[in-house]
Amino acid sequence: MRNRSTKRALGSMLMAFESFVVFFATLVAFGLKVADGPTVWIIGLALSFCLILTPAILGRKGSYIWGWALQVIVVLLGIWVPLMYLIGGIFLCLWAWAMVAGGTIDKARAALDKQYRAAESNDLPKEH
Repeated sequence: MRNRSTKRALGSMLMAFESFVVFFATLVAFGLKVADGPTVWIIGLALSFCLILTPAILGRKGSYIWGWALQVIVVLLGIWVPLMYLIGGIFLCLWAWAMVAGGTIDKARAALDKQYRAAESNDLPKEH
């Protein structure tokens, strides 16, 4: 049985939830008429789609850097919807927590698995 990455799982859940928050922020931006309608929808929907699709690539080379970039972009939405500075900041902190905690759990799991494999190999009967 293959162990799944906790870092990837936490990051994926966060990104999926965040995509909905960004969609609702797009509705707010549209309602407040912070820019012309098509611009608001293009930026908001593009970012929402990027966030919802990112879990599919998490774990690949450069994917976590891409995740960090998306977090910065979400914070920068505060330019148009000031409350997004706070909400984006919260998501940025949650992303940082997911990366640190998930990475720590993955390393601990790998060390434990290594110990189990070593113990199992020492328990095998030796042939003479």
